[in-house]
Amino acid sequence: MTIATDNPQALLRALFDAAVAAADPALRVAAHLPPPPPGRTVVLGAGKASAVMARAIEEAWDGPLSGLVVTRYGYAQDCRSIEIVEAAHPVPDAAGEAVSRRILEIAESCGEGDLVLCPISGGGSALMTLPAPGLTLADKQAMNRALLRSGADIGEINTVRKHLSAIKGGQLATAIYPARGLALMISDVPGDDPATIASGPTVGDATTFADALAIVEKYAIAQPEAALAHLRRGEDETPKPGDPRLGRMENIVIAAAAQSLDAAAALARKAGLEPVLLGDDLEGESRDLGTAHARLALAARDTGRATILLSGGETTVTVRAETGRGGPNTEYLLGLALALEGADCVWALACDTDGIDGTEDNAGATIGPDTLARVTAAGLDPRTALAENDAYGVFAALEDLVVTGPTRTNVNDFRAILILPAT
Repeated sequence: MTIATDNPQALLRALFDAAVAAADPALRVAAHLPPPPPGRTVVLGAGKASAVMARAIEEAWDGPLSGLVVTRYGYAQDCRSIEIVEAAHPVPDAAGEAVSRRILEIAESCGEGDLVLCPISGGGSALMTLPAPGLTLADKQAMNRALLRSGADIGEINTVRKHLSAIKGGQLATAIYPARGLALMISDVPGDDPATIASGPTVGDATTFADALAIVEKYAIAQPEAALAHLRRGEDETPKPGDPRLGRMENIVIAAAAQSLDAAAALARKAGLEPVLLGDDLEGESRDLGTAHARLALAARDTGRATILLSGGETTVTVRAETGRGGPNTEYLLGLALALEGADCVWALACDTDGIDGTEDNAGATIGPDTLARVTAAGLDPRTALAENDAYGVFAALEDLVVTGPTRTNVNDFRAILILPAT
């Protein structure tokens, strides 16, 4: 394969496709399945990749099984024995609450000789939503919206979610006990901590009500009052690591961002590029990371080598405007483009591997040396758009959005900056 200097965007898209393919749940599940138990085998899970994982379990399993899995609208798969229910993400809905209640009831029905397989992936925290006693779905929805707009990172968001839930933060695992449990996880969080993936429904929770309350105070979240009062009371703490009810639950991360970046790097080498991995766990404000990566790209350009800068992780967007549209990847790219100031020989792609950038219909977008000039020619002000959180509007006008539809996996954001030698 030779460097596609005549179509850098196509090369960037090929790298993204390779990253997504490396996280295909169908390729990861079978190798981790245990032998059948003496009792029942039940599948209970949640997440954007959970339906594909459930189907992979069915195809590989030798024996009868049943189960219930919740995934995002549009992400369902046909299964023979496992019921797949769709619900809302990133703000939970009544469908998610109803199916979560059923999941908990099934878990509580399992006995010592049973095996519960839990396909868990990113998005599971919103999809498997069950308010703690005394709270309503509306309370959970309001807190979720506030957290998503606050600029809090995923670890902080999930700490709060665990302490407003009757199923997250290890509570699904305690419901499964005394049955044996095995959670197969696809990580969408920096660091791949099982306790953070989907708010760790099968993992002991080291955080506390005090931690959750400190987070909402840090971001000045003042509503809903019922949720804040629940955090202040601090009753019925989540099960902690070492709880004996967690002793029969095993948690395995079967796919993560590092594997996807390695796949993209391998393809880049075949294309004659020098891959530079910046990390699979990058966090921070999206636009600020874009500015920082512009400096790295310009330094790489000065070497005169064909280079690709690859990174993963999950950045955040602090929402400052009510009317703007966009997600962390488009906001990252707009910050990157502004900092590059039209520098030649630099192109970039940033996309979420689940196919959804924030709450929009695109996975992300691409930029090139002419992006800012085209924005101006379209009558748009990129700095105003960034200030108003309207990066989506900019890239839609340029027809530079990347739209994949549901990928049915999720190892978080993928970013690639291509630097080619001047000709």
